[in-house]
Amino acid sequence: MQKEMKAKLAAITVTGEAGDGAVVVTANANREVINISLDPEKLDMEDKEQLEDLLMVATNRALEQAAAKEQEEAQGMLNNILPGGLSGLGGMFGQ
Repeated sequence: MQKEMKAKLAAITVTGEAGDGAVVVTANANREVINISLDPEKLDMEDKEQLEDLLMVATNRALEQAAAKEQEEAQGMLNNILPGGLSGLGGMFGQ
């Protein structure tokens, strides 16, 4: 079941942007960064600190979305496993 969930999460992609699209980070719902895209027209490539900040913001945004997708999928799987009427138990665990 864990392998099935991991494969399902790997197929779900999310993106995080910063700097009005200057930096776009793509991750999957396993919280793995799978691509980073930089738009040189929107960036001052000489400003290392700005680039680092934008990368950090975009990465964190993508990983936040990935975590939310992971939680949604885990809740859905839990609802499918539990017998009718017990699916509300997931709320007991902060979901």
